[in-house]
Amino acid sequence: MPYVMVQIPKTPAPPSPAPMRSVPTSADVARLAGVSRATVSYVLNNTSAVRISEPTRRRVHEAAKELGYVPHAAARSLRAGHSRMVLIPAPTFPVGPLYSRFLTDLQVALGGLDYTVVQYGTGGPHGDDAARAWAELRPVAVLVPGSGLGPRGVAVLKRSGARAVVTLGPETIEGAHALLMDHDVVGYSAGAHLYDRGRRRIGVVVPQEPGLEAFSAPRLDGVRHSLRGTDATVTELPLAYEEQAAARLAARWRTLGLDGVFTYNDEYAMLLMRALQDEGIRIPEETAVVGADDLMLGRLLRPRLSTVHLELPSGRELAELVDRAVRKPGTEPETHKVLGATVLHRDSS
Repeated sequence: MPYVMVQIPKTPAPPSPAPMRSVPTSADVARLAGVSRATVSYVLNNTSAVRISEPTRRRVHEAAKELGYVPHAAARSLRAGHSRMVLIPAPTFPVGPLYSRFLTDLQVALGGLDYTVVQYGTGGPHGDDAARAWAELRPVAVLVPGSGLGPRGVAVLKRSGARAVVTLGPETIEGAHALLMDHDVVGYSAGAHLYDRGRRRIGVVVPQEPGLEAFSAPRLDGVRHSLRGTDATVTELPLAYEEQAAARLAARWRTLGLDGVFTYNDEYAMLLMRALQDEGIRIPEETAVVGADDLMLGRLLRPRLSTVHLELPSGRELAELVDRAVRKPGTEPETHKVLGATVLHRDSS
C-alpha cells in the first residue's frame, strides 16, 4: 500500500501579550519634573499653605499629563481624614431646565473648591433607608433635593463621616443645614398678578406627575392666600403632562367659566395654551395665562408668556456653604430662605 508523506505547516506561535504598563506614581512624576514627591503632592492637591513657583507648578502638571498620572482619591482621603466627595442624590421628581441649570452651576462651583461631585441614582430605597446606601460611599457632604430625609437619616450620614448634610426643600430637618424653598411665594405672586389684571375666576393647574406634590401644593396654597378676602374664586385643575389631557381640559374650558389660570410652570403653560388655542379660546382676551420659571421658550410663544421669575441661590453660594460646613463641622446648622419670585408681565396676561 503506497504511503504519501504530507508536510503539515507549523502553526506560528501566538504573539506574546503586550506587557502590562505599570500605573504611574507620584514618584514617576517627581523624577520627570525634577522635583520632590512632596512638591508633586502640594501642586496636584492645590495646597495653598506651601508656596510653589509657577514654573514648577507647570512642570509638575506637564509631567503628570505626559505620564497619565492622576492622584489616588482614597490615599488623599486617608491623609486628609475625610474624602472630598459631595454626594447629590438624583431628584425623585421631574427636573425642569431651571433646576438642571442650578445643579450644573453647583457642580462647577464645588469642583472649583476641589470637591468631587457624584450624583446618586434614584433606584432603590428612599428617605432614611436611602441614607444608609449613601453613607456606604463615605461622602464628606450630602446635598438632598426635595423632601423625604428625616433626622435618623441625617444621623446615619454624620456617623459615617459626612461633615455636612444640606437639604433643599420646603422644611428644615433636625441636624441638617437647610435651604428653604418656599413655593407659596410663587403661587402668591401669580395669583396677585392675575387679580390685579382684573381676573376673578382663576384656575390653578396641579400637575399629576409623581413627585411634584411638594411644589404644586404650596403654589396652589399661595394663589389661595393671595386671593383670600377678595371677590375672586380659585378652581383646582389636575392635569397630566400629556397633549390628550390638555385637550380634554380645553374642551370643557368654557363650561368652567375661568378668565385666568396659573399653570404651575412654563412647560405646563405651553401645553395648556396650545390646547386652548386649538379650541379657539383667545389669550388673554378670554383667559389670561401665567407660568413660572421664565424659560426662553415662553418668550417665543405667541402671545408671549407672562411668568414668575424664580430667584434661586447661585451655585457658588451653596458651594461656599458646603465648604464652610465641611471645614467647621461642629457649628450649628444654618437655615436660609432662598427662593424669591417676581412676575414678568407679558402678552398672555
